[in-house]
Amino acid sequence: MSSQSSAIQAAFASLLALGIATAVPAHNAPAAAGMEKCYGVAKAGQNDCGTSRHACATLSKDDHDPEDWKLVPKGTCQRIGGALEPTKKPD
Repeated sequence: MSSQSSAIQAAFASLLALGIATAVPAHNAPAAAGMEKCYGVAKAGQNDCGTSRHACATLSKDDHDPEDWKLVPKGTCQRIGGALEPTKKPD
């Protein structure tokens, strides 16, 4: 194995590790200052965290799923049609 391919593999492994470390938010992570969790407003694939049906951000399959949330500025969630608490999606 050449030193160039070793360096490329090492760089790729570092980027992969960094991506995994930063892309795994806790399910009940506290909202950032000045922000609030807004349930039911995320488009498919644009949610900010996991639910009972999937484990992580960007994995929602439906628009406006009542269990999926996005962080929005405080005070705006209900104005845009969201909820401050999750609800179960009807089966």
